[in-house]
Amino acid sequence: MKIILVGPAYPLRGGIANFNEALCRALTKAGHTAKIYSFSLQYPSFLFPGKTQYETGAGPADLDIVTCLNSINPISWYSTARKIKDEKPDLVILRYWLPFMAPCLGTLARLLRKHTQVIAITDNIIPHEKRPGDTALSRYFVKGCDGFVAMSRSVLDELSHFTDNTNKIFLPHPIYDQFGEAIGKAEARRHLNLKEEGNYILFFGFIRRYKGLDLLLEAMGDEQLKKSSVQLIVAGEYYEDDAYYEDIIRKHGLQDRVILRTAYIPSDEVRYYFCASDLVVQPYRSATQSGVTQIAYHFDKPMLVTNVGGLAEIVPDKKAGYVVEPNAPFIASAIEDFFEQHRAETFIARVKEEKKRFLWSAFVEGLLTLVRR
Repeated sequence: MKIILVGPAYPLRGGIANFNEALCRALTKAGHTAKIYSFSLQYPSFLFPGKTQYETGAGPADLDIVTCLNSINPISWYSTARKIKDEKPDLVILRYWLPFMAPCLGTLARLLRKHTQVIAITDNIIPHEKRPGDTALSRYFVKGCDGFVAMSRSVLDELSHFTDNTNKIFLPHPIYDQFGEAIGKAEARRHLNLKEEGNYILFFGFIRRYKGLDLLLEAMGDEQLKKSSVQLIVAGEYYEDDAYYEDIIRKHGLQDRVILRTAYIPSDEVRYYFCASDLVVQPYRSATQSGVTQIAYHFDKPMLVTNVGGLAEIVPDKKAGYVVEPNAPFIASAIEDFFEQHRAETFIARVKEEKKRFLWSAFVEGLLTLVRR
């Protein structure tokens, strides 16, 4: 089949771009012809909360990426649709993660659906941070598509409120394996200028309120945990005011126990943070699926996740990690248990078994069951 993906890709940065590039490779490996149509403008700069939307360094030489779609310019939507139509694809896959993208992607879906099948990979239907008009925008997008992939059962359920289309499937987020092979813990810690001894937990990814870093910082202030040698690495860029989090650090006197690496982490640095850590913590207040769990699986790291969205579907509780309620005392208790009861070895063994569920080949196979022949 000739397949075109529409969504962020190099030089745009971030988890969705990483996913799209990995999916393109997986489709090619499965014997299909695949390319990506990406954004020339994804967000206007005044709407983007980070420092830059763009990667540095060379792009992926093995991928065919066309940069042409402008999210706020309707002329671009029509010209991109014409370009894609001229390629005569058998399938178009649209990546949908935010209602802001609905006018652009929903219009593109309607223009292309006249000529080929359109399947949506829906990261979110109802966003984590809600705004007026979200429901109408998501409904506009959903009505333009022929089928849907959801990477959490909660999103699959949400789709039923927007469409009665039954051509949909739950497929868990595959493992991110593009960040290199694992290295030794001591080497990773030396690279990051950390002490080679001691216990480290990791919060990874951009920082917004729904991701619950404040809950984790409050947990680090737990009296029992403060007596331990546990240190927290925060690796990711602030997408909101940093003063709120730094106030919590000062309140609990955590300056010597929280290591702030609050800038965007380039792809070639990711493995050092995961390999240096003993436990990856995702204290989210809300979630659907998460690419961070799949990076942790790739590097054989146990995880602590909160019982929100689809996270509990991915991490078996007290087997490959912990599933706790999103509040500081439960988070602190699980971290204490992990180190005091020396859970690492048994959890890592289960992580290595569980990761077999998240192969890209299985994702591609499931996605293509939605294609009506």
